[in-house]
Amino acid sequence: MYDQIKSDALFIMLYGIVTVTAIVASCYLCFRRGNAFDVTITTPPRLRYRTALFFAFLALSHIWYMPLFFLTTESAILYDLAGGILDCMTIFPTAIAVLFAMLQDRKRSLLPIIIIMIPLLVLLSLCIITESKDIAMVAFVYYGLIWVVLIIYMVRELKRYGRWLRSNYADLEHKEVWQSVAALFIMLTSFGLYLFVAENVFIEYTLQYVILIMIIYLLWRVETLSDLSLSQQQQPIPVEKETTEEVNETSETNESKLSPYIMGKMERLLLRHCVDTLLYLQHDLSAEQLTMVIGTNRNYLSRYFSQKGISYNTYINQLRINHFIELYYKAVASGKPFTVQQLAQESGYRSYSTFALAFKQRTGQNVTTWISDASNHVNQENNKKRE
Repeated sequence: MYDQIKSDALFIMLYGIVTVTAIVASCYLCFRRGNAFDVTITTPPRLRYRTALFFAFLALSHIWYMPLFFLTTESAILYDLAGGILDCMTIFPTAIAVLFAMLQDRKRSLLPIIIIMIPLLVLLSLCIITESKDIAMVAFVYYGLIWVVLIIYMVRELKRYGRWLRSNYADLEHKEVWQSVAALFIMLTSFGLYLFVAENVFIEYTLQYVILIMIIYLLWRVETLSDLSLSQQQQPIPVEKETTEEVNETSETNESKLSPYIMGKMERLLLRHCVDTLLYLQHDLSAEQLTMVIGTNRNYLSRYFSQKGISYNTYINQLRINHFIELYYKAVASGKPFTVQQLAQESGYRSYSTFALAFKQRTGQNVTTWISDASNHVNQENNKKRE
């Protein structure tokens, strides 16, 4: 295989393109202050710099493997294995660090990842020293176990992260990271192929294309993911509010349910300070901001929605969809021209796709079908009035 690669000018050119792309992407994330994809989005600094480090290690890894184009086959095998050890020490941990940084509900320690990588490093080192295929097979199996454990862990954490998002944010665009599972799968599979299965030129070509796509994807993901720590600092629309010491100064514990009195009090506060003021139309309104407005604490708000059997995200979107329906009927009655997109924006949605999804969840119908039914209903009512 090494002899084939040496004489393949197209592969060498592709290899160089991937290397340069990784370098440019790393420098871009490190030194560019603005966002080239969307100037309205501020990305998480920790994610930005971890991804830049990951791209830098990718570039250094490619530079490390360049001497393979000139070494003899026997020397190239040992050099390749040494590169695998370096990859285990650099690319693998930083790839996981990038994915952990995408989940902004809490910080996740990288120490367990480093610990589970140590046996793999030992096994690969023994492969170089002993040139044993049996040890290489053990290393491959161990790597497979790491791969499975991390996939399971990431799926679990993504579900937890999704629940956290819906409990804290009304708008989920630029926040969801379900694609991270696919990215993790690609990263780990590619890494495993580099270590154990790269035995022909076709696989090497495939890996280079996969890495190139992965760089582009991660660059887009970093630049389009909102820094959620900033949204907590945004100030909500100021409103007049009454003091709520009687809600906060209750002896109910965190584990107990809110009493009917407290539930009623919370409902009145939300009606007065969120519904009546149209606060729910504020884009990116977080549960923390709503808590500040109504003058209670985050724990009570969470327990209120939990006892209602809904999430904060569901509550705000129900209000927004109801607002859209009201605007729609008013627009039809007035006879003024309008677009659904315009009404969706006036109902608190920046993204039409987000609105369409929330609308279907609220009404059980897609927007087009509902409008058709609503138009028929309006026409029938008008006909009855004429009669």
